Amino acid sequence: MKSAWRWLIAIAVTVGLLWWALRGVPWSEFWLHVRAADPVLVVLAVFVANLIFPLRAARWRPILEPVAPDIPYGKLWRATAVGFMANNLMPARAGELLRPYMLSRETTVPFAAAFASQLVDRVFDAFIVLLLVAVALLDPAFPGGVGLRAFGSVTAAGVLGLAVALYVIVFAPQQFLRVTDAVAGRIVPRFAARIHDMTKAFADGLAVLRDPRRFVIVSLWALALWVVQAVGLWIMFRAMDMDAPFSAALLVQGLIVLAVSVPQAPGFFGSFEAAARAGLAVYGISETAAAAWALSFHVLSMIPISVIGLYYLARSGISLDELRKLKP
Repeated sequence: MKSAWRWLIAIAVTVGLLWWALRGVPWSEFWLHVRAADPVLVVLAVFVANLIFPLRAARWRPILEPVAPDIPYGKLWRATAVGFMANNLMPARAGELLRPYMLSRETTVPFAAAFASQLVDRVFDAFIVLLLVAVALLDPAFPGGVGLRAFGSVTAAGVLGLAVALYVIVFAPQQFLRVTDAVAGRIVPRFAARIHDMTKAFADGLAVLRDPRRFVIVSLWALALWVVQAVGLWIMFRAMDMDAPFSAALLVQGLIVLAVSVPQAPGFFGSFEAAARAGLAVYGISETAAAAWALSFHVLSMIPISVIGLYYLARSGISLDELRKLKP
């Protein structure tokens, strides 16, 4: 029943945001913008934007190094492709569980440690995306807007809070384990031993945060992949003859990252388009042009990683029963 309610809420959020993003858009003008796009630049934009996935796989290796050094890149890449395919095509952000699960099947990395490493992955993403948003806000080409500056402040506070919580676990793992054991022993004593093992593996997965050298390496990988992603967005601006600076791509990217974090249906439709429309409006881009850009880029950029992920999932031998058990 709870899953059904989550699914209904996600659908409602998606439909509402998609309606807002496309409301008032004259469809005849929308298709004019789409048809006028430069096909060569469109293909280039989609290719560059999808480079974020192999870069993510490469960035995952130093995060996991304390737990499992020298994991073959191919295994990291396959798990990454399957995970992001699942986020595009399956409900409830299934890829957030399927990515670490697939890695745990192919390597000696425990599922809990792989899942924890993914949390670290997301924290680095949030820091770098916020940093790039700050660059966009400081750019002389930024037209201004108090609301967007408030967005940056609130999001930064949330990321800082999460980072503090993770560092508490990293530097006080025994205390964290004792608290977890006490809570589990009181609430679910039958599963206390299992929860202890999972919690320990989770804390081990955060080991990257202890090593300054590895911290810098992971940060640089994160910076590279998000700058590359922004370049893909900016090339799509050029493909659709939109007069927006590169810093606009950094801002739009930040808004999209925040928007897709809310519960919604597969593929993040609605939140992606609404965030892109709001960001591009700051730079004077018309609602129709922004909607045409957002929907075109969104759909086209999903295709390559979804096809690749489906291929690897089919080869993995993961059954439907296994997928059902991964549901939160």
